[in-house]
Amino acid sequence: MKIIVDRDKCCGAGQCVLAAPDLFDQDDDGIVLLLNATPAPAGFGAARDAATLCPAAAITIEE
Repeated sequence: MKIIVDRDKCCGAGQCVLAAPDLFDQDDDGIVLLLNATPAPAGFGAARDAATLCPAAAITIEE
């Protein structure tokens, strides 16, 4: 799995951080920061949840 974020699309809702705090954070402006683009299998579910919950569709998952 590879996680891709489009920081230009991010609206700063923070749903990704709530769903997967080991994979995402936010900068001082609330814009998504990707902490780990290639998570271990244990993080796949949280990554998918974060992508689904993102209201701006700024997170893409490549399987």
